Amino acid sequence: MLIDGLHYRLAFTHSTLAFAQVINAATHYQLDYPDLALILALVRGGSLARASQLLKVDVSTVFRAVRRLEAALGQQLFEKSRAGYLPTTLAQTLAEQAERAEQALEAARIGVEQGGEVVSGTVRLTCTDSVLQGLLLPALAQFMPNYPALTIELSTSNDFANLSRRDADIALRLTRTPPEHLVGRQLAKISYRVCASARYLQNVDASDLTALTWIAPDDFLPDHPTIAWRRQHLPGVTPGYRCNSMLSVTELVRAGLGVAALPDFLITEGVQALSEPLHGYDTALWLLTRPDCRALRSVVTLFDELGRALRLP
Repeated sequence: MLIDGLHYRLAFTHSTLAFAQVINAATHYQLDYPDLALILALVRGGSLARASQLLKVDVSTVFRAVRRLEAALGQQLFEKSRAGYLPTTLAQTLAEQAERAEQALEAARIGVEQGGEVVSGTVRLTCTDSVLQGLLLPALAQFMPNYPALTIELSTSNDFANLSRRDADIALRLTRTPPEHLVGRQLAKISYRVCASARYLQNVDASDLTALTWIAPDDFLPDHPTIAWRRQHLPGVTPGYRCNSMLSVTELVRAGLGVAALPDFLITEGVQALSEPLHGYDTALWLLTRPDCRALRSVVTLFDELGRALRLP
């Protein structure tokens, strides 16, 4: 499963420290859901006025409730500044706990309404921006309406380390050789073709590729198949434009600024192929996760849905 950057181990550590602080408070005050809702509203709103609107009470009620809670806990939760009410580390951590409680409550309500078990939780998904735009978003639009209690956190990156560092639960990656410590499946073969826009082709002789303005990934993607192909077959060509993502490369091609080797799934309206697939420089689309994530129902559900829904144009 897809889906910021964005912490289970950190969240758990912060939560443990936060609750340790609460438990050790002089009064041993026991937090309840209204307390968490109050903290969450003030963190989200950033001011008493906005928090009062979220809670549907007046400003003075929020002010007194915060003062009472801080006194009961024996710790400051917010700092007043010109920017509004700034949460302390404790308040921020408790707000994250409150969000999880809020999501769990919403999942329970949906379960009652639908009369069955509901898939809920947050799944962190990482992919490149080109895969996001060209493949992932159409797939999510197909099945995510069926999972109203499931939250996806999306981050765009070219780095497998997202999964290795546990910053993500699911990754969609273009690669021939996924890391052995990850598990998943190959969804499709991906080919690259030299492409340009019709507008650009009106003013050039496309038969001589060396005479064209090239658009290419920059050093941020040093091992990209299209870079290897160009260096092998067009060694004398220096790109006129360099971009740090294939999506940006595609948009420059679509704008009529030059030619580039693009993956099949980005060859859409406004872009046309000038060549056959670049033989020997293909790659594959992999859907990957960590072995420990296979025990999480939310991750398994999203993983399986993506495996069914992701299709090349």
